[in-house]
Formats: sequence, C-alpha cells, structure tokens
Amino acid sequence: MVESAAAYDYGAFRRDLALLAQRYGQLRTEMLGCSVMGRELLCVRLGSGPRRVHINAAFHANEWITSLVLMSVLEELAGADEQNSLFAGRSARRLLANNTLWLVPMVNPDGVELVLHGPCSAPPLQCGLLAQNGGSCDFSGWKANIRGIDLNDQFPAHWEEERARRFVPEPGPRDYGGEAPLTESEAQAIALLTLDVDFHRAMALHTQGEEIYWNYRECEPPEAEVLAARMAAASGYKAVKLADSDAGYKDWFIQLYRRPGFTIELGCGVNPLPVSQLPQLLGAARAIIGELLED
Repeated sequence: MVESAAAYDYGAFRRDLALLAQRYGQLRTEMLGCSVMGRELLCVRLGSGPRRVHINAAFHANEWITSLVLMSVLEELAGADEQNSLFAGRSARRLLANNTLWLVPMVNPDGVELVLHGPCSAPPLQCGLLAQNGGSCDFSGWKANIRGIDLNDQFPAHWEEERARRFVPEPGPRDYGGEAPLTESEAQAIALLTLDVDFHRAMALHTQGEEIYWNYRECEPPEAEVLAARMAAASGYKAVKLADSDAGYKDWFIQLYRRPGFTIELGCGVNPLPVSQLPQLLGAARAIIGELLED
C-alpha cells in the first residue's frame, strides 16, 4: 500500500497515511501542529502497551527517504498485528501489547517539498530561498526547514555550544540553529509531544552512515549502551559513542529524561539517498526497531 517507487513527498505521505488508517482500524492519527507553510504535522499511534515509544523521521529535508522507511515499518507492523504474524522475528501482537508507539514520519514537510519540488513549493519565500541557496535551483543539499533553520539543532541541550561550534551565522541550507532553541513550529511540535506523552524510549531516523548514536554527555542510562549493541548486532550497523554534538532531539531527550534515546543514520552514500536503497534501509530499520520494542 505504501508507495515506494518514487521520491516520497508530503502528498504521498498524506495519501498513504489516510489509506493505512482506513485499512487498519488500530491506527490513530492526530495533528500536532503546522509547519511554517501551514502543512499539518501528523502523528500516528499504534499499540496499547505500557511502554511509550516515539520514533520520528525527516527532521532533515534531504533525508526524506526516512519518511518512506518509517511509513513502510508502520504498514508492516500494523499488518503483522492484524494477521498475528511476526515483525523482525517477534510476535507483532506481543510487541504492541507491551508498547504504544507515537510515530511522526515527516517532521519537516516544507523542507521535503523544497528538496523535491524546488522553491515553487513555497511561492512567498521563493526569492529568499534562492538567495540562501547561492542562486541555485538545485536544493538537493538542503537540510533545514523552509526558513533555513536546521530543526535538529533547535533543542535546548547545550544549544549555545553547538551554535558556536557550527559557526553558521545566518539561515541557509544546513547547520544554522536559529536565534534561540525551539523557535520553529516543527521543533516545538516534537518537543510538546515529548513533554505531553513522557516517552520511555525515543528514536530519530536520519541518513546516512550506518551508525547508531546512543549517548549524550553521560546522561544516558546504562541500558542504552546495551540496547545499542543489540541494535548493532541485529542490523550490521556500528554503535557509536558520540562526542562534540549538541542541540539535537536525541540529545535533549536523553538530557531531560535520562532514558534511552537514539539517532539512527540509515544507509550509505550522499543525501538524498535513492529509493533503490529502500530494501536495505528497511531491513536495517526493521531490525533496529524490533530491538527498540523488545524488553
């Protein structure tokens, strides 16, 4: 049902989510807010278990394939639950009896539309976007939201240090964290969801590098490293203890709650990764998420 033959834009995501919600009655969708351009930021919930788990994708515009990966995982998990079959070698019903998932498959819809369809996707900002992109109509290197702010540098976890380290003084394609933390509606929506639900585990899907980041400034609990090692063994990825990186969603989550939080860098190559990599990306994501949902 999830369309995987072409680049995955906001329209494809909305269409697929509506079809999945119609097909699987156990899915519940809600709007968290709107992007800068007014696109709905949508969350889908699945499961009924006591452990509350959050997974998001497409914080970065040119990593839009992570939305397709997460939507494909959602379809597989909901289907396996309905059919009482396996997901990642485990009973899907057992996983969803133990966990409740809140998934946000496309955090940065304006940025995704910009990468895939160019500045015509944001007519009021077209001239400014072209200027920020060096006059080029090729936005394939754009990571930021439509205002040129990197949403994964927007969280209040040593934000000032990350800004000084990046030393990017103004909006543009990547690495500008804004004038302050949580100025952007998309980052605000994810932060509010996190605070409202009080997740036990959280994960952000990114590309690329085939790495699993699991720590933040010694704030992570001991089980995070163990869980990351299991994810690495299941996927073939490398669990990495990261240093000199701040202000990301995973960083803020770990700092705030002292609970397991992860950034997954799916695949290898140059962003945006091609749809032809989807089977490999999905295989790794399936294995990693299976471990995330395990006891």
